[in-house]
Amino acid sequence: MYFRERGYEPLHQNWRHGHCELDLVATKDAVIHFIEVKTRRSLHFGHPEESVNEKKIENLMKAAEAYLEKYPNWEQIQYDILSITMIEGKPVEYFLIEDVYL
Repeated sequence: MYFRERGYEPLHQNWRHGHCELDLVATKDAVIHFIEVKTRRSLHFGHPEESVNEKKIENLMKAAEAYLEKYPNWEQIQYDILSITMIEGKPVEYFLIEDVYL
């Protein structure tokens, strides 16, 4: 898994609260990371990360807030986006955008 290879410890995948979802919750170096994962199989509609708009980030933050109410022992948090491009005949490309905010 991409994050394990980079020293992250995944805690939850597809964690839901109401209509909001956290694609991945992981920790690394005492920081909890709330990660939005976007995947595309072609670039016809642009790169995956381009589909993460302000509303999506707001939903990510809202879900993270609910997560922290349930699991409150975190002092440092970070919001990240993992962009995955999987085009047939080419190697899979990963692009991690760290510490995003509005």
